Amino acid sequence: MRDMPPSHPFDDDKLKEECGIFGVVGVADAANFVALGLHALQHRGQEAGGIVVHDHEHGFNSARRFGYVRDNFTSHSVMQTLPGPIGIGHVRYSTSGSKGATAIRDVQPFFGEFSMGGAAIAHNGNITNADALRRDLIERGSIFQSSSDSECIIHLMARSMQRNIPERMKDALRSVEGAFSVVAMTRTKLIGVRDPLGVRPLVLGKLGDGWALSSETCALDIVGADFIREIEPGEMVVITEDGVESYHPFEKKPSRFCIFEHVYFSRPDSILGGRSVYETRHQIGVELAREAPVDADLVCPVPDSGTPAAIGYSKESGIPYAMGIIRNQYMGRTFIEPSEQIRNMGVRLKLNVNRALIKGKRVILVDDSVVRGTTSRKIKQMILDAGAAEVHFRIASPPTMWPCFYGVDTPERDKLLAANMNEEEMRVHLGVDSLKFVTLDGLYRAAGVPEGRDAKAPKYCDACFSGEYPVRPTDMMAKGFTLKTAAE
Repeated sequence: MRDMPPSHPFDDDKLKEECGIFGVVGVADAANFVALGLHALQHRGQEAGGIVVHDHEHGFNSARRFGYVRDNFTSHSVMQTLPGPIGIGHVRYSTSGSKGATAIRDVQPFFGEFSMGGAAIAHNGNITNADALRRDLIERGSIFQSSSDSECIIHLMARSMQRNIPERMKDALRSVEGAFSVVAMTRTKLIGVRDPLGVRPLVLGKLGDGWALSSETCALDIVGADFIREIEPGEMVVITEDGVESYHPFEKKPSRFCIFEHVYFSRPDSILGGRSVYETRHQIGVELAREAPVDADLVCPVPDSGTPAAIGYSKESGIPYAMGIIRNQYMGRTFIEPSEQIRNMGVRLKLNVNRALIKGKRVILVDDSVVRGTTSRKIKQMILDAGAAEVHFRIASPPTMWPCFYGVDTPERDKLLAANMNEEEMRVHLGVDSLKFVTLDGLYRAAGVPEGRDAKAPKYCDACFSGEYPVRPTDMMAKGFTLKTAAE
C-alpha cells in the first residue's frame, strides 16, 4: 500500500469524474485491449486502475495500480501476467470509500469466488443505500475487504440462492439503489448492466469476432471496435463468443441519463444518446449567445472543457473566437510535491494568458461550470493582469446548487458558490463585468430536447442544478441531508 500523489492544487474547482469501465470477450490478449480502452477513459478517473482477465490455463489473474494507465499497463512485465481472451478493467476516482490516501484494496475490479466459479465486477456510479446494505450484510456475516460501495454487489451476489452468476447479479442489483453501470465477467461470459434510470453510460461494440463494453464510444474507437448501440436503461446483456443475450430484470422506468455527461464528463469525441458530445457542447454555446449576449471583442474558452461552447458562442454572436488562454498540455492532473511557493503561483502552472491577444480587449470567457469559484477568480485576475479591458464570464451549464450522489464527487452544498449566492452576488464575488449561466431549458435544447425541460417529466437527471433527485439519497438523508423544499 502507498499513498497517491497529491491531487493537482488547481483542479479542485471542478466536479470530479466518476469512473470508467471497459470489458472485452472473444479476442486474443484481452488485457491489451482493456488497457487501451482504459487509456481512452482516463479522463473519468486518474487515481488508480485495475484489470482482471481469465484464461483456461492460468485461471483468473489481476493487476491493480495507482496512477495513470500509461504508467502501469504498458510494460511487458505486467501485461504478460494477464493472459486470456476475456477481461474487464476500471479507472477510478474515489466518489465513495476512503478519501485522501487511497487504499489498494479499494481499486476495482473486485473479484469473488462462488460455488459455480469466480466472477469479477467493475462499477461506475454510486450506490445511495450502500451504508444500509453494508450494515445488514456485516450483521449477516459478510467480511468486507474494501471501503467501496461497489463491494456490496459482490456480497449480495454471494448471498443469492440463484444457480448462475448472471442470475445472482440480477438478484443483487435489485437490492441496490442509486446509479450503476456495471461490467462483469465470469470464465466465459462478459456481462453489462445499467440501472433502471440509465444515469451512467454504457455502450456495446463489436471487435472483430469478439465484443466490447465501455463507458464511452471513444474507447471503442481506440481499439478499433464498431459501435453497435447503447445498453438500455435497466438492461442486462450477457455476452459470450457466440453472441449477445439481452434481459430486462428491473421494473421499467423513464430514462434519467446524467445531463452533466453532455456538459463535462464525457470526451467530446464520444456519442451519447445518438448525439455527438461535441455538437451538444457547441450548441450550448449557441444557446448561451442567444440567452446572454454582450458587446465584446473576443470569445475565449477556458481550456479544454470550455472550447466547444466557446466556438458555438462565437459563431452565433459573430464575435471572433480566439485562444486567449493556453493550457500546458504536459501538466497532467497531478503535480509532484509542489512547494508552497509553487502552489501560490496559482493556475499559471496549468494555464497561461496570450498577452498580445488579450491586451486592451473586452473578453468573453466561456467555461463549463462554476463550482467553488476559486479557479474562476484566479483566471479572471490573470486576464486582467494581461491588460484586458473587460472580463465577461459565460458558463455552459446552469448554476451548480446541489451535490450529486450518483457517482460524481461534488462538494458539500455549503461549499457550492451558487447554493449560497445569487447570480449578481456571484458576479461581484468573482469580480467580473458580467456573469451569465445557460438556463436549464437552454441546456435541454442543446441536448436535443427542443421544447426545453419538462418539469413534470424531465428527460435527464439534472439534480445538481434543480435539486430534484430521481433516486432518494437514502444514506445521505440518514446523515442529515435535506431534500429541496417547495420554497426553494
